[in-house]
Amino acid sequence: QVHLVESGGGLVQAGDSLRLSCAASGRTFSGAAMGWFRQAPEKEREFVATISGSGGTSYADSVKGRFAISRDNAKNTMYLQMNSLKPEDTGVYYCAARRYSTASGSPETYDYWGQGTQVTVST
Repeated sequence: QVHLVESGGGLVQAGDSLRLSCAASGRTFSGAAMGWFRQAPEKEREFVATISGSGGTSYADSVKGRFAISRDNAKNTMYLQMNSLKPEDTGVYYCAARRYSTASGSPETYDYWGQGTQVTVST
């Protein structure tokens, strides 16, 4: 059974940094695309960043230049480094994985999801 477990969320002030981790178990995702999504209260889940099986990355315009997605295939873990955090970055952050190597910004194309970790950015 596949499990994705996020960690690293918390309450921070605007301008601070956080690093989220997503640990995968049950199968290896070294060649699979993975991504981060977030959901703010009363809003739909939105794309944040994605990384392909070969390491190519793509970001939502709202986080470009501030967030960085990476992966450590040896640890079967994906990361999201978040810098210069803003209150509008507040939400539950979810990691997701595909069975395919092509990166995607569409949540419906992902096969596996974690339970989410809360990120709250105060002013």
